[in-house]
Amino acid sequence: MSMNQIPEHMRYLLDDATRAYLFLSTLMRDGSPQATVLWFDTDGEHLRANIRQDSVKARNLQRDPRVAVVIPDPNDSNTYIQLRGRVAGWQPEGAAEHLAALGEKYEGAPYADPGYAHVILSIEIEKVYVN
Repeated sequence: MSMNQIPEHMRYLLDDATRAYLFLSTLMRDGSPQATVLWFDTDGEHLRANIRQDSVKARNLQRDPRVAVVIPDPNDSNTYIQLRGRVAGWQPEGAAEHLAALGEKYEGAPYADPGYAHVILSIEIEKVYVN
């Protein structure tokens, strides 16, 4: 499934101007959920998020790439898209630049996280639910 499966009337949540957040859920080793709020963008085919390589979510995703994602409308929490999928890409190259660009989108200035190695996650969408 591709990003095109997201209904047209909900795609505004993916636009940079909307500045919606991505709530990412991964699975811990014991099967319990772990959730994180992340900045994100898209490459037109995948959702992309930027995480520290040494984070709990990174360890979870290396073991099990399945994810559930919720992207709520920042102005109406009753409107959201829920996506299920898996991490299809794990790219350390360009992660610092990607993080800087996400900082521009969300904070209005480049963001850096010195001393930590980051990775760009590409999330392939498999199921879409709309509320």
